[in-house]
Amino acid sequence: MKALFSIQNWFLENVGNIDLATIKNWFLFNPKQPLLFNSAIFLGFFLVFYVIYILSRKTHTFRITYVVLFSLFFYYKSSGIYFGLLIFSSVVDYVLSRLIYEEAKQGYRKFYMILSLLINLGMLAYFKYTNFFIDNYNTLFSGNMKFEDIILPVGISFYTFQTLSYTIDVYRRELEPTKSFMDFLFFVSFFPQLVAGPIVRASDFIPQIYEKLKLTKEDFNRALFLIIGGLLKKAVISDYISSNFVDRVFDAPNSYTAFENLMASYGYAIQIYCDFSGYSDIAIGLALLMGFWLPDNFRTPYQSGSITEFWRRWHISLSSWLRDYLYISLGGNRKGKIRTYFNLFMTMLLGGLWHGASWKFVVWGVLHGLALVVEKFFGQFIKLPKNVFVRTIQVILTFHFVVFCWLFFRAKDFATAFQIADNVTKLTFDLNQWQTIILGYKNVFLLIAIGVVWHFIPVKTLAGMQKTFSTLPLVAKAVLLGLIYWVVYATASADTQPFIYFQF
Repeated sequence: MKALFSIQNWFLENVGNIDLATIKNWFLFNPKQPLLFNSAIFLGFFLVFYVIYILSRKTHTFRITYVVLFSLFFYYKSSGIYFGLLIFSSVVDYVLSRLIYEEAKQGYRKFYMILSLLINLGMLAYFKYTNFFIDNYNTLFSGNMKFEDIILPVGISFYTFQTLSYTIDVYRRELEPTKSFMDFLFFVSFFPQLVAGPIVRASDFIPQIYEKLKLTKEDFNRALFLIIGGLLKKAVISDYISSNFVDRVFDAPNSYTAFENLMASYGYAIQIYCDFSGYSDIAIGLALLMGFWLPDNFRTPYQSGSITEFWRRWHISLSSWLRDYLYISLGGNRKGKIRTYFNLFMTMLLGGLWHGASWKFVVWGVLHGLALVVEKFFGQFIKLPKNVFVRTIQVILTFHFVVFCWLFFRAKDFATAFQIADNVTKLTFDLNQWQTIILGYKNVFLLIAIGVVWHFIPVKTLAGMQKTFSTLPLVAKAVLLGLIYWVVYATASADTQPFIYFQF
């Protein structure tokens, strides 16, 4: 009976009591309620969008234009007037890429490439790093410069890297420009991955634009399976342990025991994984429903036996972008060992700064950079035996190093990060205290455990689960998806929580 009342409340809040003002609010930007994949209003918009999309599958020009318009609307609902910045960036890179492709003289080609870098990175620097530079200037030189009132456009770091990769590939003569500006805008603004990735390569995505729309039964089933799993990861596991435990401990670590500090550290590792991989799963699933393939962005990263392996499994689209467009551009491993170590270190340092305008993120990147350098250096001399015992030790050590680094990523300042680390070092074995804490946060610890188990489910088992899901009738799948959205609503403790990587 309680469940029925909850469903009724959800329906009334999201569907019922519709008036003109409510409808108007659906289409206007509200900075306090951006359009998110895990919101009921997005589900409604997408269902309407998808029916028209499928009906227009044989009309290429209309379909492309229709998706671009919906993508721009989606970005407007996420960032307001900054959708104009997305269009401006697209125009700049489309025109400059055309000039680079058609120009025969290398000097002019290089000029256009540098101009593209200056404009794109200049916009990113202004919106993301202006106040960071002002703060550091005031600190270093006792200045009194006022902070600028700048709002960071959602996803600017992602689509800036995406458009840059297109221009660089054209400059390297590895890619031909799109046939029209609308096709390029489709690539840049494609809404499933626009605001938080995966960062899509033009060479992988653009050819799909010109292909006939294909949606097999297998693709449809896999898409729904990914979307359902992504919603559960993000809106049930990640959001719940965040608002009911992790955020509280990180806000006031000294108010909690050493055991609670430790579990909050573990909890954040699960939270950020479920949040970001959940978003990626939803994005990949939505794209697949539309007939487009997006690359995997996560491959069970906490099963990694080294930091090198971790970055082959975590945020794969970013790590591969940094490798191909930054690390290799710096010289990669082609200029001797010392230069290789420097290039690795600088790539991760800048990767940390990409995540946010704060020295915390720089330190996070530096720690990972140092770990990569150490692994590469000692890997020349130390060859560990390959067996289950050694692998288990490697995974445990790697995981705890990653968790330690997450402290700087999550904490509001260095003092909080070091305080949590210091509190954890005071951990003592007190079974009664641990039991009391676990019982007090039983739902939180249960979801953390589910997140861990989910992460370590064998690939074959997941494939079997997907196969079982595929055998369900379409009505059952629709009911299941609706039930998941209701679970998201029922477990929410406040307004819909934005994805963590929206801030980057």
